[in-house]
Amino acid sequence: MDYVLLLAGFVLLIKGADYFVEGSASVAAKLHIPPLIIGLTVVAMGTSAPECAVSIAASLKGENAVAVSNVTGSNIFNLMMVCGVCALCSPLKVKAKTLKKEFPLSVLAAAVLLGAGYLGMEISRADGLILLLLFAAFLVWLVMEAKKARGSQKGQSEVRNLNGWLCLLYIAGGMGAIVIGGDLAVDAASAIAAGFGWSQTFIGLTIVAMGTSLPELVTSVAAAKKGETDMALGNVIGSNLFNILLVLGLAGAISPMEVLMEHLIDGIILIGMSCIVWIFAWCKKEISRLEGVVMITVYAVYMGYICIR
Repeated sequence: MDYVLLLAGFVLLIKGADYFVEGSASVAAKLHIPPLIIGLTVVAMGTSAPECAVSIAASLKGENAVAVSNVTGSNIFNLMMVCGVCALCSPLKVKAKTLKKEFPLSVLAAAVLLGAGYLGMEISRADGLILLLLFAAFLVWLVMEAKKARGSQKGQSEVRNLNGWLCLLYIAGGMGAIVIGGDLAVDAASAIAAGFGWSQTFIGLTIVAMGTSLPELVTSVAAAKKGETDMALGNVIGSNLFNILLVLGLAGAISPMEVLMEHLIDGIILIGMSCIVWIFAWCKKEISRLEGVVMITVYAVYMGYICIR
């Protein structure tokens, strides 16, 4: 039965992501907002819903190892696998503004998380509130960026023009399918993994992290196939920022989370991988197919390390 639920979750994720991207891209065109901003906000928030639900539920249950490792593992998966697979579908063009603003913010957020965890070996309620304040500042900055960019987007979009109500239906329906599909996939995969007697940290970094990151994967790949590479990249960067600032901020504010040495090591790896992707993007202002293969290979090596440590 768990395998049937896993398959059903994947189907909902894939179809939901397709409709969600189409509706979001149409909204971006109607409001003359860059797809990157839509990816950083609406799409990122929707695809981060599974991580938020899983981490908050884990925090309420006192299973904090799952909460921290879920976010760290999801962010690593987003960077290396989601960006890597998207690059294989279509080389990801990267704008100079993204290299100078959004990428550094994602690296900074990972560094803040690592520092908070190292100082007290926990994400305290105070740390959680600080992360939430940083998240609020990030949203304010995005709104300001969207206002500045609206004028320059007129007449530049070639996406499908949907009616207003149909846009909302696509976004709401797609998001609902993504959340339900992610929940089904994670529950089924966790039940399968638990049957093998794996630890909370291992399950959080692997099955749960990959499961909750499936929305980011299918949504970004769908965006890349439709030529919305800005939205694909914005979804990954935005989701990583949401995961650290909002998800762990809420989880920490609800219940202090113990940080293990393994979490610190994974935090350092996350920062290192963030810098690798940043360098790839900076060199030619795009992430090529070859670099996508390298990123997927690096992730495979990391998974091997997780399994043997």
